[in-house]
Amino acid sequence: MLLINLGTPEGTSFREVRRYLQEFLWDRRVIEVSRPLWWFILHGIVLNTRPQRSGKAYARIWNRELDESPLKTITRDQCLKVAAAFRDYPGISVDWAMRYGQPSLEQKIIKLHEEGCERILLFPLYPQYSATTTATAQDKAFDALRTMRWQPAVRMVPAFPDHPLYIEALVESLRSHLRSLTWKPDLVLASFHGLPQSYIDRGDPYRHHCLQTFQCLAQWLEWDSSRLRIGFQSRFGREEWIQPYAEATVQELAASGVRNLAVITPGFVSDCLETLEEVALEMKEMFLEHGGQNFTTVPCLNDGQWAVRMLVGLIHNELAGWLPPADGEGSAPSVRPAARDELLGV
Repeated sequence: MLLINLGTPEGTSFREVRRYLQEFLWDRRVIEVSRPLWWFILHGIVLNTRPQRSGKAYARIWNRELDESPLKTITRDQCLKVAAAFRDYPGISVDWAMRYGQPSLEQKIIKLHEEGCERILLFPLYPQYSATTTATAQDKAFDALRTMRWQPAVRMVPAFPDHPLYIEALVESLRSHLRSLTWKPDLVLASFHGLPQSYIDRGDPYRHHCLQTFQCLAQWLEWDSSRLRIGFQSRFGREEWIQPYAEATVQELAASGVRNLAVITPGFVSDCLETLEEVALEMKEMFLEHGGQNFTTVPCLNDGQWAVRMLVGLIHNELAGWLPPADGEGSAPSVRPAARDELLGV
């Protein structure tokens, strides 16, 4: 099993962030602009200006103890806890990779194959499907498989925008966080990562999936629009993106008299730059500047008990017919290729 997250730079320096952004922003799935035009914009403008700004943002949330981004720390911890949940099953390997940066998806697929894994379950950790996230992870995985003469069988965990395990985990996480506060939010904003509207117009289901998650969350909580709103953050460039914009919504709420605001980010399984810096710090500053008094960000599911329960449950769903019996259930484990060669005297 291979858990796949988006990626992160290896450091906060201009050089490290530039290397990461170059790989990320050159992906045709991420930026659907004519290659010659985008090459000029990317190398002539973006990669000369954005790394410094992004590096400062990463520095504000960097895990200095391990000298890595929180996304890398959390994804590793998720992997360890998922692996622990499958420790009683023979022949199961659980690993993790990043679509951009390190550890690379290609290296980890090749590593699992070399270890004798004949079946690989790929798990992109994106609740809502988008060509810019799920599809590009699949593209990269099959690029690696294309180099293999003997390919393993492959399955992919699909997006899970309205899966009961996911919605239940969100609800429990939100309720737990709200109970820890000394004040009561007037309203909760569900903030999803944005996407250009043109991508939606060309058939990307991402906005629909976000609305599914939002509607399920409202139904489970039994809240109406007076207590729960939706917004889309992280807009980049001048193009129109999915609306309503989270930043404008926060300013509007503060101006309309909302003094206590909580923000949950259901588009992210793991805390990252967008949740820890853009929401928890920048959005908070914006809310307070426009008249708000109390602001809180609900942590992502990360490696908490509800997250692990969800991940393991979704994995079990996709391993039907693949999952071997747990130790002690009386069935013999499958025979590895090397063991077969020994039996045959090769």
